[in-house]
Amino acid sequence: MPPEKSKIVFFDGVCHLCMGSVQFLLKHNAKEDLFFSTIGSETFFSLLPKDSFSQLPDSILYWKEGTLYLESDAVLQLTRELKFPWPLFYCFWIFPRSLRNLIYRFIAKHRYQWFGKAEVCMVPSPNIKIRFLN
Repeated sequence: MPPEKSKIVFFDGVCHLCMGSVQFLLKHNAKEDLFFSTIGSETFFSLLPKDSFSQLPDSILYWKEGTLYLESDAVLQLTRELKFPWPLFYCFWIFPRSLRNLIYRFIAKHRYQWFGKAEVCMVPSPNIKIRFLN
Protein backbone atom coordinates (compact mmCIF):
# COMPACT_ATOMS: atom_id res chain seq x y z
CA MET A 1 0.00 0.00 0.00
CA PRO A 2 1.45 3.42 -0.89
CA PRO A 3 2.31 5.48 2.22
CA GLU A 4 -0.06 8.28 1.21
CA LYS A 5 -2.97 5.81 1.53
CA SER A 6 -1.78 4.35 4.82
CA LYS A 7 -2.35 4.99 8.49
CA ILE A 8 1.00 6.13 9.87
CA VAL A 9 1.88 7.20 13.39
CA PHE A 10 4.90 9.51 13.45
CA PHE A 11 6.57 9.59 16.85
CA ASP A 12 9.57 10.95 18.73
CA GLY A 13 11.97 8.01 18.64
CA VAL A 14 13.79 8.85 21.87
CA CYS A 15 10.81 9.76 24.06
CA HIS A 16 9.88 7.00 26.51
CA LEU A 17 6.25 8.18 26.59
CA CYS A 18 6.06 8.13 22.79
CA MET A 19 7.69 4.71 22.54
CA GLY A 20 5.32 3.42 25.21
CA SER A 21 2.42 4.81 23.20
CA VAL A 22 3.68 2.96 20.12
CA GLN A 23 3.84 -0.28 22.13
CA PHE A 24 0.28 0.35 23.34
CA LEU A 25 -0.96 0.99 19.79
CA LEU A 26 0.75 -2.17 18.52
CA LYS A 27 -0.94 -4.23 21.23
CA HIS A 28 -4.45 -2.79 20.80
CA ASN A 29 -4.68 -2.26 17.01
CA ALA A 30 -6.47 -5.53 16.19
CA LYS A 31 -6.55 -4.91 12.43
CA GLU A 32 -2.79 -4.35 12.45
CA ASP A 33 -3.29 -1.54 9.92
CA LEU A 34 -1.30 1.12 11.76
CA PHE A 35 2.25 1.73 10.60
CA PHE A 36 4.94 3.61 12.47
CA SER A 37 7.78 5.94 11.59
CA THR A 38 9.89 8.38 13.52
CA ILE A 39 9.56 12.11 13.08
CA GLY A 40 12.33 13.09 10.70
CA SER A 41 12.40 9.77 8.81
CA GLU A 42 12.40 9.42 5.03
CA THR A 43 8.67 8.64 5.14
CA PHE A 44 8.02 11.73 7.23
CA PHE A 45 9.87 14.00 4.82
CA SER A 46 8.32 12.39 1.74
CA LEU A 47 4.71 12.84 2.90
CA LEU A 48 4.62 16.18 4.67
CA PRO A 49 4.94 19.62 3.12
CA LYS A 50 8.45 20.94 3.73
CA ASP A 51 7.20 24.38 4.76
CA SER A 52 5.25 22.85 7.67
CA PHE A 53 8.13 21.13 9.51
CA SER A 54 8.88 23.99 11.89
CA GLN A 55 5.20 24.32 12.85
CA LEU A 56 4.57 20.66 13.65
CA PRO A 57 4.60 19.29 17.20
CA ASP A 58 7.47 16.94 17.94
CA SER A 59 5.67 14.21 19.87
CA ILE A 60 2.98 12.21 17.98
CA LEU A 61 1.42 12.92 14.59
CA TYR A 62 -1.13 10.73 12.81
CA TRP A 63 -1.27 10.50 9.01
CA LYS A 64 -4.50 8.82 7.94
CA GLU A 65 -4.98 8.28 4.24
CA GLY A 66 -3.68 11.69 3.23
CA THR A 67 -4.85 13.74 6.23
CA LEU A 68 -2.46 14.78 8.99
CA TYR A 69 -3.85 14.95 12.53
CA LEU A 70 -1.98 16.90 15.19
CA GLU A 71 -1.91 17.00 18.97
CA SER A 72 -5.17 15.93 20.67
CA ASP A 73 -6.86 15.33 17.30
CA ALA A 74 -4.17 12.73 16.54
CA VAL A 75 -4.69 10.99 19.88
CA LEU A 76 -8.47 10.95 19.52
CA GLN A 77 -8.32 9.68 15.93
CA LEU A 78 -5.96 6.92 17.05
CA THR A 79 -8.44 5.70 19.69
CA ARG A 80 -10.80 4.87 16.81
CA GLU A 81 -8.22 2.40 15.45
CA LEU A 82 -8.11 0.32 18.64
CA LYS A 83 -10.06 -2.56 20.14
CA PHE A 84 -12.98 -1.88 22.47
CA PRO A 85 -13.17 -0.06 24.91
CA TRP A 86 -10.56 2.43 23.61
CA PRO A 87 -12.77 3.94 20.85
CA LEU A 88 -15.07 5.23 23.60
CA PHE A 89 -12.42 7.85 24.37
CA TYR A 90 -13.24 9.51 21.06
CA CYS A 91 -16.16 11.15 22.94
CA PHE A 92 -13.62 13.70 24.23
CA TRP A 93 -13.87 15.47 20.85
CA ILE A 94 -16.83 17.34 22.39
CA PHE A 95 -14.38 19.40 24.44
CA PRO A 96 -12.99 22.45 22.66
CA ARG A 97 -9.82 21.70 20.70
CA SER A 98 -8.09 24.60 22.44
CA LEU A 99 -8.64 22.97 25.85
CA ARG A 100 -7.65 19.50 24.61
CA ASN A 101 -4.50 20.87 22.98
CA LEU A 102 -3.59 22.86 26.08
CA ILE A 103 -3.53 19.60 28.05
CA TYR A 104 -1.72 17.78 25.24
CA ARG A 105 0.97 20.48 25.00
CA PHE A 106 1.47 20.51 28.78
CA ILE A 107 2.13 16.76 28.78
CA ALA A 108 4.30 16.97 25.64
CA LYS A 109 6.35 19.79 27.14
CA HIS A 110 7.13 17.77 30.28
CA ARG A 111 7.40 14.29 28.73
CA TYR A 112 11.20 14.04 28.97
CA GLN A 113 11.18 15.29 32.55
CA TRP A 114 8.44 12.85 33.64
CA PHE A 115 9.16 9.80 31.49
CA GLY A 116 12.76 10.21 30.41
CA LYS A 117 14.61 10.19 27.15
CA ALA A 118 16.27 7.16 25.56
CA GLU A 119 19.83 7.32 24.30
CA VAL A 120 18.85 5.43 21.13
CA CYS A 121 15.69 4.82 19.11
CA MET A 122 13.54 1.77 19.79
CA VAL A 123 14.48 -1.30 17.75
CA PRO A 124 11.32 -3.27 16.87
CA SER A 125 11.27 -7.03 17.25
CA PRO A 126 11.32 -9.06 14.02
CA ASN A 127 7.60 -9.94 14.24
CA ILE A 128 6.50 -6.26 14.24
CA LYS A 129 9.32 -4.80 12.18
CA ILE A 130 7.16 -4.94 9.04
CA ARG A 131 4.91 -2.25 10.55
CA PHE A 132 7.79 0.21 10.88
CA LEU A 133 8.61 2.41 7.91
CA ASN A 134 11.97 4.08 7.28
